[in-house]
Amino acid sequence: MKPLFILLGAFTVSLLVTKLFTKTFDYPLLGRISMAVMLGFTAIGHFAFTKGMTMMLPDFIPSKSEVIYLTGVIEIIAAVGLLIPSFRVWTGWALILFFILLLPGNIKAAIDHIDYQTGSHNGNGLNYLWFRIPLQILFIVWTYFSTIRF
Repeated sequence: MKPLFILLGAFTVSLLVTKLFTKTFDYPLLGRISMAVMLGFTAIGHFAFTKGMTMMLPDFIPSKSEVIYLTGVIEIIAAVGLLIPSFRVWTGWALILFFILLLPGNIKAAIDHIDYQTGSHNGNGLNYLWFRIPLQILFIVWTYFSTIRF
């Protein structure tokens, strides 16, 4: 839920600042800025909640903590890539793939009732997927329309 609020909040602030100073709207740019802000926020979670996030990974994945750190770094790099015009499209496609690859971890977390912030099995369970799957689709569509097709 927090990433959605960050994404929409950053978009709203970007929209207001743009309206105030330029009086024009470049919606794809505003979309990329807000996605970059959200990715920066979620990347912090990879370092702050590593233990809980490792619980989301399947058992066959080795070096779970390192994988979580790496995905946090990937989110930071993607956030920067969204804001560099020559990397925009490539970053968009990479992010779409990244969001697709993350979904099984979110499904596993829901099935196992994982609360990644506490590193416990007190999470929301399968009902969370009614929110998370549409949210993941929103991230994919948002990325597509702000980086590839605009």
